[in-house]
Amino acid sequence: MSWNQPPNGQPGMMQRPPMPGGPVSAPPMPGGHISAPPMPGQQPPRYPTFSHSVSGPMLRPPLPGQHPPALQPSDGKSIGPPPSNIAGGMKPPQNQNTFPPTSIGRFSSHPGTAPPLPSVSTQSRGDYSAQGPPISNGAPSGFPPMTRPPQSNAPISEPSSLNTSRVPSPIPNQHFDALEGQFRSGTPNSNLGTPPPGSPVPLSTPSPRGGPLRPNFPQASGSSNWAPPRGHPPSNLVSSANMAGLGNSNFPSTMAAQQPSSPALYQPAGQPQFPPVSRPPMLSSNAMAPGMPRAASAPTALGYPPGQGLPPHLNPAPGPGLPPSANTPPGPNLPPGPGVPPRPGAPPGVGYAAPPAPGLNHNTQNSIYGVNNQFSSMGLQNQVPLELRTFNLLQERNILTDSPVVPPVPNLPDHLKRNNCSPDIFRCTLSALPQSNSLLQKSRLPLGILIHPFKDLSHLPVIQSSVIVRCRACRTYINPFVSFIDQRRWRCNLCFRANELPDEFNFDPVTKSYGSPERRPEIKSATIEFIAPSEYMLRPPQPCVYLFLLDVSYTALQTGYLQSFCEVLAAEIDKLPGDSRTLIGFITYNSSVHFYNLSEELSTPQMHVVSDVDDVFLPLPDGLVANLQGSRALINQLLEQLPTFHQDEYYKDDGSALGAALQAAVKLLSASGGRVTVVQTSIPNTGPGKLQNREDPNQRASSKPANLQPATDFYKMLSLEAAGQQIAIDMFLLNTQYIDHASLGGAARHCGGCLYSYPGFHNMHNPAEVERFEADLKRYLNRKIGLEAVMRVRCTKGLAIHTFHGNFFVRSTDLLSLPNINPDAGFGMQVSIEDNLTDSPYAAFQAALLYTSSKGERRIRVHTLCLPVTTSLTDIINSVDQQAMIGLLAKMAVDRSINTAVSDAREALVNACVDALGAYGATLGNQQRMGAVPSPYSLRLLPLYVSAMLKHPSLRLGVSTKTDDRVHAMDDCKALPLSQLMLQLVPELYPVHILTDEGGILKEDIVIPQPPRLALNSGSIDRNGAFLLDTGTYLYLWVGSAISPTFCSQVFNRPDFSSLEDGLCDLPELENEMSERLRLFISHLTDRKPGSPPLIIVREDSRNRHVFIQYMIEDKTESSMSYYEFLQHIQKQQKS
Repeated sequence: MSWNQPPNGQPGMMQRPPMPGGPVSAPPMPGGHISAPPMPGQQPPRYPTFSHSVSGPMLRPPLPGQHPPALQPSDGKSIGPPPSNIAGGMKPPQNQNTFPPTSIGRFSSHPGTAPPLPSVSTQSRGDYSAQGPPISNGAPSGFPPMTRPPQSNAPISEPSSLNTSRVPSPIPNQHFDALEGQFRSGTPNSNLGTPPPGSPVPLSTPSPRGGPLRPNFPQASGSSNWAPPRGHPPSNLVSSANMAGLGNSNFPSTMAAQQPSSPALYQPAGQPQFPPVSRPPMLSSNAMAPGMPRAASAPTALGYPPGQGLPPHLNPAPGPGLPPSANTPPGPNLPPGPGVPPRPGAPPGVGYAAPPAPGLNHNTQNSIYGVNNQFSSMGLQNQVPLELRTFNLLQERNILTDSPVVPPVPNLPDHLKRNNCSPDIFRCTLSALPQSNSLLQKSRLPLGILIHPFKDLSHLPVIQSSVIVRCRACRTYINPFVSFIDQRRWRCNLCFRANELPDEFNFDPVTKSYGSPERRPEIKSATIEFIAPSEYMLRPPQPCVYLFLLDVSYTALQTGYLQSFCEVLAAEIDKLPGDSRTLIGFITYNSSVHFYNLSEELSTPQMHVVSDVDDVFLPLPDGLVANLQGSRALINQLLEQLPTFHQDEYYKDDGSALGAALQAAVKLLSASGGRVTVVQTSIPNTGPGKLQNREDPNQRASSKPANLQPATDFYKMLSLEAAGQQIAIDMFLLNTQYIDHASLGGAARHCGGCLYSYPGFHNMHNPAEVERFEADLKRYLNRKIGLEAVMRVRCTKGLAIHTFHGNFFVRSTDLLSLPNINPDAGFGMQVSIEDNLTDSPYAAFQAALLYTSSKGERRIRVHTLCLPVTTSLTDIINSVDQQAMIGLLAKMAVDRSINTAVSDAREALVNACVDALGAYGATLGNQQRMGAVPSPYSLRLLPLYVSAMLKHPSLRLGVSTKTDDRVHAMDDCKALPLSQLMLQLVPELYPVHILTDEGGILKEDIVIPQPPRLALNSGSIDRNGAFLLDTGTYLYLWVGSAISPTFCSQVFNRPDFSSLEDGLCDLPELENEMSERLRLFISHLTDRKPGSPPLIIVREDSRNRHVFIQYMIEDKTESSMSYYEFLQHIQKQQKS
């Protein structure tokens, strides 16, 4: 039987031939009554018919003992009784706290604006100010207006499983509302026990991960000849727009089929509270309408008591969206169970695709909407691959999974997929590239690449050859994605030019034999390193030169950092990368600059003081940097004396001549190049480059943060001069007060340097920062280093790289100058499509990093990434790498904040999210978009990431944020590798009071426990437990006030919670399973990071608990929306 629209019939009306034995009526569909057309000799039906694809009233025949339903003529005027207040469209009060409309640009190149983010009032946490549109009686466009019966004022009971007493409140006199993901003022409802008789079946159950409640859908079985009256749609088909108070959606859709039916369960605080809708109980397929006799064998509905003398329903058919029971014969309107053929001639019902509505495009081969309908028509919606599923983000509240997010794998042939570059090194925001720029604009997605070029690798093929094979035209290095014309020629995969293959390339250095060129390591690995011959050198390789600039002002000495620095350097000095030529030197400064002579012929170090900081000069021609091996004894002696040498009363000088010290350092290393390490504790106030305090503490929570740009270009110009001399400047800022990070950071940003910040550093008052500084310093001294490096990124003809992000100096259009390259540096590039990519089904990016190793070898590290080219918009949307996308958007947002304003960057970031989801929504039908925020699998986390970025210190507004902290967060967004940046945006939360070996991983015959990852909201925190939060920079261990004494004794060696000191930073090593498992898990998290983040133990009643609570990014705060409110905001912008 065909369910397509007949050529001459009414649109959507089912036409089928007469069947033997007389006329048979088609069974009704949920939400309406369907009957077959009159057969020959048969009277037409006495009541209107309804088709699933035709808009109009859904009527049923009057039941025994009931009055006929009110009719609705085509003009939309109701003939029945007047509607209630809700049906009449009473509007709630409008929010007055909104930003004035502004015209904000977007990140993407297409024009357009979007409404601004709604303001959030500073009232209690229970008051939402971001309100949805008023509930009205207006139906969607093309549908006649609909009426509702008067609504009952009877309250709807909360489910019995809601027990808010288990959720801790970080704020006194507040309790946590698990449904809204936030704390609310007042006392929790004490009547949350068992629902009273007659209450609706609970539609929600607590999430097993401790997050917001998950819907508990009632199940239905078989089919029914009863249709609910007008205004009483089945409770499992109520639109999600009604649930959230966002409007009136009277047409049931498949996207809304999973939404709970109780408005009270999802009514946001601050929205108008309307009385709940009175609905008849949910009937199963064989349940009869009220007043109608029940068949003797008819089973009862799930969740309702059976009729008199009837057994309960034992094998109900699943509800919409749930897989059918095995070996269950299909009933009308339901898909068959596994292994059971469908009923012949069954019309489309629950789980079946409806006939297309008039005006819809029937060609859905390249549409995700069509894929979903095809699977739904077979009853296999839950068997749809994740990559093809449509998610309603308003319902998929717990979107984070226990397993880490895996980047998409490009759809390449197996031999290319095996050899492709690792996503830890090279990632693109799209794993399938659009063939044309118009298609990219239609997808409304940003295109760019992120690269971690000098990442530490456990396996790296290194080739030493006299000939490095490259394309003669574009200079691309030969890679696994080139094509061989024959044994002597190959075609470049970037410019498609044919090149000659040298004879020695057929020699395999691994097997020491000649053969096919495909055996070469260059063709087997997308990441490879060459030892470059002499033609890649402009001068002999430079030695490793390390120069340390140390602040010895009175403020610096009070922090006690000098003792920690000298101890760590003395312990790690033998591990400094280098060879026998390695040089080292020291400069200290306060209001003067101090040089140290470390010549080998001296028996003790000599200090030379230059007081003229306005015109600094070198006091000695040599000896200020000495050979590390030859002057080792003098270096050790100096490190022992420095912490106490400047403690004398004569040297209590609070001046800071950082600018003069940097000028002297550049002069000292201009001949050899090298690395300058600066440790600064206060704002420079003497000599060139002196700065003034520009921060107003009263403006830290302002909506327009100021002073994000440098106060002077002195440090930028000094950095550019250093880059020209192959000198990199790295800065450690250990400030207790404002230090003007925006200005000082310019010394490192333009010469490939690094920036580290340790606010509030003090060796006695802040041991956590001392531990982090020492761990980072060890990593900094030990990690490998690349000297006098340059990096060029090439791409397939038709693509172009137009914007770079990171710490470097752009020497030419595509050449980045990096005086030093380190394993912790990341870069981003924006890509445009200038010509159609029609020459090949694949496109590629290649990054080549030329550097000098610490051993004096000139090396070239090459990374090649291959991606397919497609003409399908669906393939492009499904190929989004959402982590790479937010990484690129974060870098773009930081640039926008510095160049224009933070508010502009926030608006552009939200617009990028709305554009991406809107482009996907355009591929769906109206039913799937109605009352939902549809998202593909590839974009399901993007709203959460954008919401987290809006709460990141770099972009957050309305929260007291120091200017130095904001600028440092911006530097991290621009220069950190993606893996480290993602931990800062979306930390990982684990329950550690229930650690077991089940599901653990085996490492060196030791089982490391792997607890589940929890949602980042306060509902995941239990006062009876302990929770570990990994932010990448710190590890926070939250201890609830009701934690068991057993946990306290076995983990902290304390009898109970009250005896646990506030501010602990380490765990004792106790010999019991609980302590060993927790320490193993913490070590496992630490080993995955380049540094060693400190552990901070936070009591639930600690005055510093806000440092933990601020990472609950799904919660509502006084100045930002919750994650669910942000989804509602996206929905409003998509409608506008």
